[in-house]
Amino acid sequence: MASSTAGQVIKCKAAVAWAAGEPLKIEEVEVAPPQTMEVRIRVHYTALCHTDLYFWEAKGQTPLFPRILGHEAAGVVESVGEGVTDLKEGDTVLPVFTGECGECRHCKSEESNMCDLLRINTDRGVMIHDGKTRFSKDGKPIYHFLGTSTFSEYTVAHVGCVAKINPEAPLDKVCVLSCGASTGMGASLNVAKPKKGSTVAVFGLGAVGLGAAEGARIAGASRIIGIDLNSDRFEKAKLFGVTEFINPLDYEKPIQEVIAEKTDGGVDYSIECTGNVKAMIQAFESCHDGWGVAVLVGVPHSDAVFQTNPVNFLTERTLKGTFYGNYKPRSDLPGLVEMYMDEKIELEKFITHEVSFADINKSFDYMIKGESLRCVINVIGN
Repeated sequence: MASSTAGQVIKCKAAVAWAAGEPLKIEEVEVAPPQTMEVRIRVHYTALCHTDLYFWEAKGQTPLFPRILGHEAAGVVESVGEGVTDLKEGDTVLPVFTGECGECRHCKSEESNMCDLLRINTDRGVMIHDGKTRFSKDGKPIYHFLGTSTFSEYTVAHVGCVAKINPEAPLDKVCVLSCGASTGMGASLNVAKPKKGSTVAVFGLGAVGLGAAEGARIAGASRIIGIDLNSDRFEKAKLFGVTEFINPLDYEKPIQEVIAEKTDGGVDYSIECTGNVKAMIQAFESCHDGWGVAVLVGVPHSDAVFQTNPVNFLTERTLKGTFYGNYKPRSDLPGLVEMYMDEKIELEKFITHEVSFADINKSFDYMIKGESLRCVINVIGN
């Protein structure tokens, strides 16, 4: 039975970014019905990721306003558009900033999650189907963000960017799997693949880095070394399996030399989660020769150049990159939710704050001050 609002425009509240750096404003907006291969979702909970903050500040990219940000969320399908067969009204879902069409070479490959049709596009503010927005106010368009725009009571997404999950899952917890926690855990479990008893270094102890540490813990690493310029992060990181800490500011010599001395020549695996190219080089050069593997997760500045002596490769170190932890959203996220339900992963420790939808700007304040890992925003109001 179709919902009473199916096929109709819905008026709802959304937190609109009208200009760079200005506080979001709760507005009444109109959300059009989903078109071909789209679904409309009632957002229950969403979380603030640093990527939202970055594009809200509009530093280093083409500004696009007014816009509804948000991409880490959980909710329930309200209605579906033409051609949608694998989702229906009432399904519990996670919208994701990247997608899985199921038809392209990447989706058919066991090695890749870089879908040709639905991979992340930070510049696009409209839907793929017709190049138009589904959000408007007073007849004027409001732009989408990462194909998700979850800072709204209702949003519209391409069906390939929506993962159906266990309806028993607590949405205020599993919403963080839409981005940061999964990215870090996947970098460890799917890409680095640390062996039991191995030594792992994690550069950057934000939400993604702690996800990487959690993945290393699950894999059975015996030493997990956390590297961060903020020593205040070290105590929290112990909850994610980090066994020792290094603050590069405490040493005069290059941090890769410090790590080599502490690990008899280097770590077995290193995972870089800052996006700082200097840290990327340090992570690679911290690996032990003969078998060391470094994984780059953070996104660097577009002008950044990675420089290292080619001998570091010739001495059998391996450098890898990853996107969203190599998880295919629709295929793999349901399994991560089940891992949480089976108490194999703990999501609660990623969540440091929760605010009401009306107080969404507090989540930005917490992140700017460095006080939060993830602040969950209660959109549904229960």
